[in-house]
Amino acid sequence: MSMERLSQQVDAYVAWKRELIREIIRYRSWLEHNRLNSDAVHAKLERALRLLRTDHITLAFVGEFSRGKTELINSLFFSQYGQRMLPSQAGRTTMCPTELFFDPRSERAYIRLLPIETRMADASVAQFKRVPRHWVNIPLDPDDPENMARAFAQVARSKPMPVEQAIQLGFHPDALEPDDKPDHVRVPAWRHALVNIDHPLLRQGLRILDTPGLNALGSEPELTLSMLPAAQAVIFLLSADTGVTASDMDIWQQHVRLLDEDTQTSLFAVLNKIDVLWDDLAGEAAVQQAIQRIQDGTARQLGLRREDVLPLSAKQALLAKVRDDRALLERSQLGPLETLLCERIVARKERLIEDRVVAQVLGLLQNSQHALSLRLERIRDQRTLLAGHQQDNGQMLFELTARTKDDHAQHHRRLLGLKTNQRLLKRQGDLLRMAVRSDRLEQHLQKVRHNLTGSWTTLGINQAILHFFRSVESDLQTFQHEADMANRMVAAIYRRHSEENPLHGMDAPHFDVRRYQRDLAHLRDKADRFRLQVKTLLTEQRSLTRRFFATLVQEVIGLHQRLRREAAQWANDALMPLMQHTLEHKQLLESHMLRLKALAQETQSASQRVQQLGHYAEELEAQLAQANDMLRILRRPAPIQRQGKVVTLPGAARPPSLEQA
Repeated sequence: MSMERLSQQVDAYVAWKRELIREIIRYRSWLEHNRLNSDAVHAKLERALRLLRTDHITLAFVGEFSRGKTELINSLFFSQYGQRMLPSQAGRTTMCPTELFFDPRSERAYIRLLPIETRMADASVAQFKRVPRHWVNIPLDPDDPENMARAFAQVARSKPMPVEQAIQLGFHPDALEPDDKPDHVRVPAWRHALVNIDHPLLRQGLRILDTPGLNALGSEPELTLSMLPAAQAVIFLLSADTGVTASDMDIWQQHVRLLDEDTQTSLFAVLNKIDVLWDDLAGEAAVQQAIQRIQDGTARQLGLRREDVLPLSAKQALLAKVRDDRALLERSQLGPLETLLCERIVARKERLIEDRVVAQVLGLLQNSQHALSLRLERIRDQRTLLAGHQQDNGQMLFELTARTKDDHAQHHRRLLGLKTNQRLLKRQGDLLRMAVRSDRLEQHLQKVRHNLTGSWTTLGINQAILHFFRSVESDLQTFQHEADMANRMVAAIYRRHSEENPLHGMDAPHFDVRRYQRDLAHLRDKADRFRLQVKTLLTEQRSLTRRFFATLVQEVIGLHQRLRREAAQWANDALMPLMQHTLEHKQLLESHMLRLKALAQETQSASQRVQQLGHYAEELEAQLAQANDMLRILRRPAPIQRQGKVVTLPGAARPPSLEQA
């Protein structure tokens, strides 16, 4: 048995996303058919589609070396090859962060390796990913497991290097193995590995991040500043025979625990190697009690719930899967981890999609349905009136046309008013973006670089980084002031709309800056912790400090870009529900008016006019039935909820909206 459960859950999740994509495309066509589409609605639907098409789930495996991270990945994902794919012998095997994924744009499987020497540059791994020429490319042949195992062995390769050079690359010499040559140590040959392979789960958008142990997390700042926070789940590996060691706790506190507070990441601990506790003489009950004691103790030490600490044996699970030994697989206790991966992580992604996409599209579709329902109701009333004047309903038609014309004029005036408000809001949006414009950030960056170049003392670095964060925080304060003004303006416009349309009140969208201020505070905390860790800023620490700061800068630049993009998008979209509501009513009234005029001009009998209006009502009923059908499908619960699973997601805040994503 491979990861059938997770495979089924991911399949169901992907099928659900495909269904959402199909319904959004159907809604877009429906809007065009009914002449109800607008550029703003079209852009919003395109964003929703893009998010659904590019969405993926990332699992990160973290822990000290020799805890069995790679063996666990082998047992979870590669047992069908009948051998270990990723190298996982005793000792330090995963020497560099390794990402496993499926790249649909590539014709063949590959491993790409980034040489360790690129650490001398200030550029991050993310920046290097955009420049293929820096990577060593090894083709993979999925039909030849021996070839694949040899290719994967490259990931674990190390090379000799003079101690001074290793120090310049950010390694602490005590954490490296000595080489045969004097004054030489062995360092990882690669800084990062990308593995593109066609595996059923990877094809469905699952990505795996395997991280090196020991202090490698600290010497590759991007891992802790960017890669781990982007994962949906972090699985922290421990060894059942040692429990939580001091170095385990160090990694947990410095790099993992904080993710739960900072991000949407789920944290789990795996107590691996429970097979060392298997004791045929003591009996199974005694073994289970011993495992349970370690599980309870580990949960207390890490501050996790007991059910989030999973005892298992990755080695025995892999062996059981290769031999198809169900009893051994059961004893390895891999099942609970597979179940947890299925239900908790996929459930979290489902909820994100529901908030970022489904809720957004439902809002638009309910607007359209409301406008259509009101129009249909009006037509049915008018048909009843005409039917009551069977002798000559020409005069009645004239009056109905005049009334519809008045309604149309009213909606036209409202639309003009909203367009004026939209221009005012656009100006406010420009002020928002001005508060965090890129050249202003560049000034802060130039200043901090200048200050750092001038002083590499501990005090100099502290002052420079402190001043940089204060400057960026000050800009966010100014931004907050402008955002408050914009929020008040939008709230007043929505209040007026609700007074004019008591049956169609809407909540004003609120621009929330706090999330960005929180993210900046977290980056500042990480900078503070890094500065406290770097005890002596001698030569060996300069390159690491430079790289840490370069990565930190990239994160702040990214935050700035997201904030500018969201400010522009929010200013464009804030009034869109009101614009859509008014525009759809105006468009439907135009069609209605044309029908009434045509009926008044044609030399038809009174009963024929009633019949024609009945046909128009039937057309609208058919369109409304389509809208109701789309609403019904979009409102369907996500797959895990559909199965009636009660999935608890501890500490999960409400995910950001599509605009914030």
